Amino acid sequence: MVGELGDALKIALTSPPVDGRANKACIEFLAELLAIPHSSVSIVSGQSSRNKVIRIVGCTAAYVRDRLQPLIS
Repeated sequence: MVGELGDALKIALTSPPVDGRANKACIEFLAELLAIPHSSVSIVSGQSSRNKVIRIVGCTAAYVRDRLQPLIS
């Protein structure tokens, strides 16, 4: 994780943006960080863009913020 960029999070991935590998890496990273199933994380928009909108189901926004906070402080 890199940090905050305005009201968005900036995440640096090592997977190349080829054949959806970077998208899969993003989903895996967030699912593992949040301790939720991969199926609970999806890319709503920006599949082929550097900027993405991520949907996370099965947990509250407060839980997500709490899990992310140590990485962006």
